[in-house]
Amino acid sequence: QVQLAESGGGLVQTGGSLRLSCAASGRTRSTFAMGWFRQAPGKKRENSDFVAGVDWRDGDIAYGDSVKGRFTISRDSAKNTVYLQMNSLKPEDTAVYYCTFGDDIVTLYFGSWGQGTQVTVSS
Repeated sequence: QVQLAESGGGLVQTGGSLRLSCAASGRTRSTFAMGWFRQAPGKKRENSDFVAGVDWRDGDIAYGDSVKGRFTISRDSAKNTVYLQMNSLKPEDTAVYYCTFGDDIVTLYFGSWGQGTQVTVSS
């Protein structure tokens, strides 16, 4: 099993920035992907939206349309840690952000999920 430890959520004003971190431990493997989904208020976790993902093997990156140009995902391979730098935050970015671990970016949704960290953007 893989354990995911998230940190970095909080309250920020519109236009502000936050950085989320997620460290993977346990049964990681040489080829995998990590990323983030978010659960907006009033939505079920299973309907969370894809935010970003990074493939550990080749560094491929993907973003959800609503965050392109504002969010940046990066990784520290030595620490098995993924980061999500969130800039120009908007109230609609308010959500619980979940770190995920899977075989590749496409199947991240079906992998392991962290406990989630709350991000609240005030207007």
